[in-house]
Amino acid sequence: MIGLQDRTPTRSPGVSRLSNALLRRGGLVLALSLAAAAPCRAEEGNIFSNLFKYGGTTVPPSQPEALDPPYCPPVEVVEGAAASRTLAGDTVRTQYALARLARECTRRQDGSITVKVGAEVNVLLGPAGAPGRFEVPVTFQIRYNGKVVSSRAERVSVTVGPGEAQGFATVVADDLQVPAAMTAEYDIAVGVGAGKGAGKAAAKPRRRKPAVAAAPAGGGDAAQ
Repeated sequence: MIGLQDRTPTRSPGVSRLSNALLRRGGLVLALSLAAAAPCRAEEGNIFSNLFKYGGTTVPPSQPEALDPPYCPPVEVVEGAAASRTLAGDTVRTQYALARLARECTRRQDGSITVKVGAEVNVLLGPAGAPGRFEVPVTFQIRYNGKVVSSRAERVSVTVGPGEAQGFATVVADDLQVPAAMTAEYDIAVGVGAGKGAGKAAAKPRRRKPAVAAAPAGGGDAAQ
């Protein structure tokens, strides 16, 4: 009988070295393939991530928290100070009067409110008047419970040209302060002239619930 022969092929030393080299190379290729397939991890704070997230290479400073819209009441006219006249004897020379009024309110980080108030002033010539340039005093007030909390006097120059019967000009008072404890119930008032009515408080304070003014950004209104 013919004996069974071992059919396992034998490898020469040169073939074994070649096989080992191929295996090593294949392992390297496999490792590179796995590395390429693995998802990249974003690094917090690097230039690329900042550019992608913030649109620039640096992290922008943190923004303050949004503040609630401020209460911004309509502008009132100081009692007895809607208009003022100058006389020549018993005849009216000029009359100064308030026209349109506007305000803008901004809440601050400390809870207080700053108010910006604008007033249009009209100068009307009377029978004894003549064209020219007129300096009109205007008083702006912040009130709380009928009492004046802060007051500011401004002067506006109004010109009435030749052949004209009247003229208009505007004046603005910035940064009128409302303390944080008074921001729910305060009043804004404007008066024209330096007469006795410009500094008087309202005869009877009004009490009303806090409200948010329906106004443009920052809290304000159009001309009244």
